[in-house]
Amino acid sequence: MALVYLEYDFKVNPLQPATDILIAELGEAGFESFVENDSGVLAYILKEEWNEGVLDDLFILEHPDFEITWTSKEIEQQNWNAEWEKNFHPITVGDRCMVRAPFHKSIDVEYDIVIEPKMSFGTGHHETTHMMLEHILENDFEGKSVLDMGCGTGVLAILAKKRGAGSVDAIDIDEWCFLNTLENVERNNCPEIQAFQGDSSLLKGKKYDVILANINRNILLEDIPIYALCLNSNGQLFLSGFYLDDLDAISSKCKANGLEFEKKLEKNRWISVKYVN
Repeated sequence: MALVYLEYDFKVNPLQPATDILIAELGEAGFESFVENDSGVLAYILKEEWNEGVLDDLFILEHPDFEITWTSKEIEQQNWNAEWEKNFHPITVGDRCMVRAPFHKSIDVEYDIVIEPKMSFGTGHHETTHMMLEHILENDFEGKSVLDMGCGTGVLAILAKKRGAGSVDAIDIDEWCFLNTLENVERNNCPEIQAFQGDSSLLKGKKYDVILANINRNILLEDIPIYALCLNSNGQLFLSGFYLDDLDAISSKCKANGLEFEKKLEKNRWISVKYVN
């Protein structure tokens, strides 16, 4: 039996940063996938997961600086790969790394990553993923044990491995992301990456030199104490998935758990931060 989805067509004016904030809030509300376009974003949620109050309490919809309208309709499961193929364009990060889909031509770069995104997050297009890729390019990963927490497509784990990381674990609570990571790990010839489905409870007794976590603010605040316990001496924690306004709260939680701020990157109010112990 085909899965039935609801498609919400949001018209957003001006587009940024409202579209990014809207996508982040919709993701927390249960929407599974998003396709950005020239007028806003298409958002998809399983009909069985929908409820009448699904858009209640979304901050961005009430913000006076943005005009956001929407319509919705019911659709049967469609060819998501075809949708991505129409809307997913290759990106380059620092002229050293290219993230592309299988249907894109490769170019001569140091790190060529092929991602079939399907309905998972993490193609490099969003500011948070892009900044995390920048961090990986700027730091030494040679021989280090790495965790990609909330791995989405597995793109961060894949670049870490290509940068010389030793063991790499990739974890996501979402089954679609877990399966997509398995596919992308194989596609990029990185069989050493171990993917797991679950949450931070899987980290009991684990130790890493580097932890990458591109997740939303609330989960990060809850899990930072666990990440701190999992870091080896002289470990590095890279976080993203939150706004500049959230930095004080994130840094305070890190400091309380023995982690010191070292560097931040910023794009369109989104930030990515490096902490060390």
